[in-house]
Amino acid sequence: MPVPWEALIPFGLLTTMFAAAGTLLNVSKRAQNQGKPVRYHIDAWDEMMMDRDKRLTGHKRGQSTNAYAPEGFDTSSVWYTEKVGGS
Repeated sequence: MPVPWEALIPFGLLTTMFAAAGTLLNVSKRAQNQGKPVRYHIDAWDEMMMDRDKRLTGHKRGQSTNAYAPEGFDTSSVWYTEKVGGS
């Protein structure tokens, strides 16, 4: 059975375009996360830690090596409340 050589050009173009799109999406996601991989399966603990990191450094993926928290960190806590009683 003969091979249709003219079909290899569109196949190569499609493969190149999918590879370029995937690479650009990966670069974009990493740029938004300060060069770190994207987080998956985030639970409540991870959300609290990301909130704390955002209050410490200003970015949800930032981490600080300072031994002491910055000025005003102790008063920037966000308490999550729930409604008590029913209506």
